[in-house]
Amino acid sequence: MPEEKKRLAIICLHGSMDIAFATFVLATAGAAMEMETAVYFAFYGLEVLKKGKIDKLKVSPLANPAMPVKIPNIVAMLPGMTAAATAMMKSWMKKAKVSSLGELMEMAKELGVKLIACQMSMDVMGIKKEDLIDGVEIGGAATFLEFASHNAITLTF
Repeated sequence: MPEEKKRLAIICLHGSMDIAFATFVLATAGAAMEMETAVYFAFYGLEVLKKGKIDKLKVSPLANPAMPVKIPNIVAMLPGMTAAATAMMKSWMKKAKVSSLGELMEMAKELGVKLIACQMSMDVMGIKKEDLIDGVEIGGAATFLEFASHNAITLTF
């Protein structure tokens, strides 16, 4: 009896740049390690899958105490601070020669990572299939659980 292929199941619940990076870095690493990999996007995570959004995601300094540059919340909520934090993060990524989010997403698709959009979340948030990039599977919780139930390492962001 052949050994079942290792699986990686990721849940992406947030549509911020830092969460999307973690999601796609792990998804591409898993796929490169020949793990069958799927990412389930629900609620705000669906922003990552919207056409034209991947390289426009932002990172917020508000209530983000782990940011290397300490910004008090009273300052972080001022207009322009999210744009500044996003520009700072993009500059760090570029300096470290990290692929863009768009490149990581394309790499994930080329490596066969399944991108699953949560149907219920789409309904709740008024998102239609035509709002999403090509190659996305629409599925419910059962779709993800069926995949993850086969001895998958499961991560949530």
